[in-house]
Amino acid sequence: MTQGAAFFDLDRTLLAGASGEVFSHAMREAGLVTRSIPGENLLYKLFNTIGETLPSMALARQAVTFAKGRQRSVVQHAASGAADALAALVQPLAAPLFAEHRAAGRQLVMATTTPYDLVKPLADLLGLDDVVATRYGLNADGTYDGTLDGPFVWSAGKLSAVRDWAVAHGVDLAESFAYSDSVYDTPLLAAVGHPFVVNPDPRMKLMAAARRWPTLDLSAAADLTKDVSSMAKIPVVNMEIQRLALSFTHPLFFPYAKFRISGTDNIPASGPAIIVGNHRSYFDSAALAVTIAQTDRTVRFLGKKEVFDAPVVGQLAAAMGGIRVDRGTGSDEPLQAAAEALANGDLVAMMPQGTIPRGKAFYDPQLKGRWGAARLAALAKVPVIPVGLWGTEKVWPRSARVPNMLNLVAPPTVTVTVGSPVKLGHRSPDADTKRIMKALMDLLPAESREQHEPTAEEIALALPPGYKGDLQHESRRRPGTD
Repeated sequence: MTQGAAFFDLDRTLLAGASGEVFSHAMREAGLVTRSIPGENLLYKLFNTIGETLPSMALARQAVTFAKGRQRSVVQHAASGAADALAALVQPLAAPLFAEHRAAGRQLVMATTTPYDLVKPLADLLGLDDVVATRYGLNADGTYDGTLDGPFVWSAGKLSAVRDWAVAHGVDLAESFAYSDSVYDTPLLAAVGHPFVVNPDPRMKLMAAARRWPTLDLSAAADLTKDVSSMAKIPVVNMEIQRLALSFTHPLFFPYAKFRISGTDNIPASGPAIIVGNHRSYFDSAALAVTIAQTDRTVRFLGKKEVFDAPVVGQLAAAMGGIRVDRGTGSDEPLQAAAEALANGDLVAMMPQGTIPRGKAFYDPQLKGRWGAARLAALAKVPVIPVGLWGTEKVWPRSARVPNMLNLVAPPTVTVTVGSPVKLGHRSPDADTKRIMKALMDLLPAESREQHEPTAEEIALALPPGYKGDLQHESRRRPGTD
């Protein structure tokens, strides 16, 4: 039978805080760094308080260029000198956890963004079996060449690296364990059969509550005879889960996008309403969340399963009470669930187009919608509030598997315009759908209404990775029938 493994993050998981301060001191002692980075101590304090941030990870991604020309052997020697100091920072209950996994025959693997040459001596000192970490490319003379040798082992890149390791070592991720503090390790934790959250950052607390992931306190003075399952506890959030989610939808949490939002006073201050938006990107749900958060109201997202499977925004939508739609089943359950939410006085957000238009259809100035929003409005007799979205595809083009989270210098502008309620007749879902789509088109910039013949490059940007469908069919969809 295929055996599982146990994967451990380093900073704020195995260690109580950041390893960077220890490594920085070791690099200075070895003469690899001649002075401290301005504000370095403040950065470590911030990391120890709230965990990873996108700007900090963007800087970590660029560290490979700073290492260019440095001798690998010197870095390895400095890292060996730092291993004892780091080992002293390992949390008390890590050792019995290691012992439990060893007794079960599982390999112990450190999975970290920190460069391999820095963390390998620590892993060896702790008796771990292997390390999955960011690796730097080498020149023939043993100096770093300024490139990455493999993926940047962070977020989806960490999952990819762990998957490759598992395949190479015959390990079944479904039988494996993973431990991390960071919300950006959600892809990895979701991929293993036994995810555990350790010392979670505020966003991971939200994620753990939404996904019912158990948490471990490796610093606690607990009964060391207990096994992992008895040490775990389901996290308790001391505030309404949706409001906690909304607290992480401030524009500051999306530094790779610049928001221009108007018309939020059209969203009712209380009572039920259906929020409808046009669909240009998987980032649309994040843009809607940022907009609705400005009203201090909560919202239930109704979207197809691919939205909930998408990294970052999918987990956000799920945590905010999202209503998952699997169009292949033809079930009315999502519509009924949305109606119940409206009956409770909630806001329900949805994209009447049902899916992001693909290829040439993406550039069609005439928006085509399905009947779901119109049917729901007729059923619940609540206002329908249109929201025009523009520029979300610049943050997350259809051709990309993840948003461009490293674009921090010149982030694209996302324009969100909230309109007044759409006047509906509640007699014909087709007629009401056309009214809804016209209201959405009226909120978009003038360029959206101009006929545009896209180039081959533009068409490729509007196609999913590896798309093999019939592009002609994309422009012939009939709302409400497929």
